[in-house]
Amino acid sequence: MAHQAGGQRPAPRPVPDTCDTRAYLQDYGALLEYMSCPSLVVDHQWNVVMANRAFETLFGGVRPHPTAMPGENFLRFVLFHPDAGEILGEHEPAWCLPMLAQLRNALEAYGHDHELQAVRREIAQDPIMEAAYRHGLPHWIRAVGEAATRLDGAVRLLHHPDPRHGRTECRIVEEAPQPLRELGYRRLTMVLREPRRPAAPVRRPRRTRGTASHLTSVPAPEA
Repeated sequence: MAHQAGGQRPAPRPVPDTCDTRAYLQDYGALLEYMSCPSLVVDHQWNVVMANRAFETLFGGVRPHPTAMPGENFLRFVLFHPDAGEILGEHEPAWCLPMLAQLRNALEAYGHDHELQAVRREIAQDPIMEAAYRHGLPHWIRAVGEAATRLDGAVRLLHHPDPRHGRTECRIVEEAPQPLRELGYRRLTMVLREPRRPAAPVRRPRRTRGTASHLTSVPAPEA
């Protein structure tokens, strides 16, 4: 099976216990390892079912966090890990807002899901994140269009720890072969592009774990 990135490997997610399912997931994990681009398989809660070594390399340097490691739950990592902005370029507009939109859509489809509701409660405890979810997100969607909330096809900035890539872009490609779709899974691959020309990146200062807010600003709501 593919590696789990960023910390201790979590307990395997429950899947239908059939020989065909186990064999398919094992072979699919082997397929991921042939890919040179970071790739992960997630469920509807954004729990990481499997991820490849390229994903592990991209996020392997993040500090330990009790609930938001990238190889455990990618939604939580983007929203709550203090190191996320060190790797995910233009973190707030390019990653946080789209992922808040993904959470909103997941809650509409799985409104009683305990894990998704737990993420929503954690957002509500942070005044800036709550303002982003309740006010900034609808304003942003009106400004850029609903299509911008989709991840498939989006081009995003990365700060890759490997100097051969460095400050580069990736195109997110989302796929769900039928066997994965039947399990409620989908695969996201960050297809790395040619590195950008060297430039001084604008990054947020690293936050300590006790910092109250995970975001620094939100789009102002329309009057």
